[in-house]
Amino acid sequence: MKKYLQDSFILYIPKDIVAGDFYWMESPEDSNTVFFAACDCTGHGVPGAMVSVICHNALNKSLKEFGMRTPSKILDKVGELVIEDFNKNIDIEGEIQDGMDASVCSLDTETGKLEWAGANNPLWLIRNGSALQEIKPDKQPVGQSEDRQPYTNHQFELKKGDVIYLITDGYADQFGGARNKKFQKSRLRELVFNLHQLPMEEQRTKLYDAFIQWKGSNEQIDDITIIGVRL
Repeated sequence: MKKYLQDSFILYIPKDIVAGDFYWMESPEDSNTVFFAACDCTGHGVPGAMVSVICHNALNKSLKEFGMRTPSKILDKVGELVIEDFNKNIDIEGEIQDGMDASVCSLDTETGKLEWAGANNPLWLIRNGSALQEIKPDKQPVGQSEDRQPYTNHQFELKKGDVIYLITDGYADQFGGARNKKFQKSRLRELVFNLHQLPMEEQRTKLYDAFIQWKGSNEQIDDITIIGVRL
């Protein structure tokens, strides 16, 4: 990832040795555009990892085989591929409901053009040190769901110094602290904003330390992925 996004970090803390969370990045040849995503598949441990393999392969196929270049179209195609993969040759009645939540970006590193689409996971954007903006995702997982709709594509023109964050829900859902409560997304937003001007690797370290301190002796309840990128 550092090859294409030098000023960036990945905080990845699986609950078990293998995970349902994964991060993904590709940059097509002869292109200034980098595609990257933070994904949270159904479950964790071995079952989650099996789903993540299918979803990871579907992301690669949508980009490389089907030529999708827009995050929303990538998610649409991944949804089709995942449903097809899960439901072929099954010997049980009904349809498999596994899938993933995802936050997918394409970033032109020359122009600063950012495109993003989210399935249940938001995008956080901090511009010129101003308040953290949360771009809402579509409330629809990637995979089988009722009344599936095309995903929404969002576009931004980033400037030097702007910072974006892709997150899964594991960090905010962790129990801990003096009252053994969830960390909560609001507290994570405040923490990220307070750290955003630090070097990216230092942000990663402080986010990790804050998580370990909050969790204390509690068991980690879910996989954790946070990607931070500064233009």
